[in-house]
Amino acid sequence: MATFLRLLSPTTIPKDAPFLSSTLVPLQNPSSHSFFPSFSSIPTPDARRLCFKAQAVSGAVHGHSDRNVSDLVERPWKTNDARLVLEDGSIWRAKSFGASGTQVGEVVFNTSLTGYQEILTDPSYAGQFVLMTNPHIGNTGVNPDDEESRQCFLAGLVIRSLSICTSNWRCRESLGEYLAKRNIMGIYDVDTRAITRRLRQDGSLIGVLSTEESLTDEHLLDLARKWKIVGVDLITGVSCDAPYEWIEKTNTEWEFNKDYSHSENFHVVAYDFGIKHNILRRLAAYGCRITVVPSTWPASETLNLKPDGVLFSNGPGDPAAVPYAVQTVKEIIGKVPVFGICMGHQLIGQALGGRTFKMKFGHHGGNHPVGNHVNGRVEISAQNHNYAVDPASLPAGVEVTHINLNDNSCAGLACRELNLISLQYHPESSPGPHDSDPAFKEFIQLMKANKA
Repeated sequence: MATFLRLLSPTTIPKDAPFLSSTLVPLQNPSSHSFFPSFSSIPTPDARRLCFKAQAVSGAVHGHSDRNVSDLVERPWKTNDARLVLEDGSIWRAKSFGASGTQVGEVVFNTSLTGYQEILTDPSYAGQFVLMTNPHIGNTGVNPDDEESRQCFLAGLVIRSLSICTSNWRCRESLGEYLAKRNIMGIYDVDTRAITRRLRQDGSLIGVLSTEESLTDEHLLDLARKWKIVGVDLITGVSCDAPYEWIEKTNTEWEFNKDYSHSENFHVVAYDFGIKHNILRRLAAYGCRITVVPSTWPASETLNLKPDGVLFSNGPGDPAAVPYAVQTVKEIIGKVPVFGICMGHQLIGQALGGRTFKMKFGHHGGNHPVGNHVNGRVEISAQNHNYAVDPASLPAGVEVTHINLNDNSCAGLACRELNLISLQYHPESSPGPHDSDPAFKEFIQLMKANKA
């Protein structure tokens, strides 16, 4: 390889050297019987740069040494055509993929190493730009089996490196094609580490993504500073419109808790505040018959269905912005066993008389350690939230069962008198580890005990 690369330098090519092209080039080393394939067939940027250098050298060999490489070949790479303007005044130049246009959102970073399609379809990201700290995204493409909701609700995707090819047997289309069809903006070739450090230092920031050259930086900055997400009801826009039955279980190919057997079938009413499909699959896998209802569904209608239990799901935004949902939780707590996840956990905290607050930059990722005070275990959890319950504001009788070991924030609640449990994170593990799946079994046991 070293011998071959030396041939690419115009200063080392003899006048009688044969024409050097981007076709098959035999190695001149007699001890080797291999050859280089066409440069154009090698899908790596470095190999493509070698190709264009080789083409330029061939021109020099044939008496065109006064011509630049740019005169001989067209650059194959995309140039910066997008901007991310943050409310702190910083401007980040990038390359676009997916949809084009201008979009405003809150920028948060996610530390998951994989599972970007589940993240894209998590309704809890409504109104937010998700910045992936893992630098390489898109290499497995997307497929219809990994959808966590009916559509993408996030405002946009920010990544460091967009894979130029996909390699997975389940892949049906590329990430760029997927986002374009769903009108979701994405940018890449931006310094995601620097932006992450800024978010950790200053907290979550409002940003504007734009591919429109006609809009000035000042105009985009003004959009970012005027846009608000705190106090906005984001649940209504992601919830279902009418009740429906859910029957799909975790596919046997993916089932990881095959030892659990259920002899009873419990009816669960699940409030859709932005519910993920895998939460429903896990409940169904544990033997539940599920009725999903909209976020505004009256508590009286739910109780008329005589469910064995009620699930309050995950969802986006500020729990203090949806007092109607808090009131619904208040009217149901104590009448049937209740399980809250993420937004549902925060709504339960408020319904019990506690307060919620906005965190500096939230928890987003599939690798957060949680201390389980009930059994003494440490669970690695999947999390996605910007708000938390203040444990000091909770009344007597409400137990903090889990804490986030990164910052000691409240990650789980229980009230045995009210047959109530809740988790701030996502036990459905999509994407993420399966450490917290027993929480579904605990909910089943609550319903079983109450029924007895």
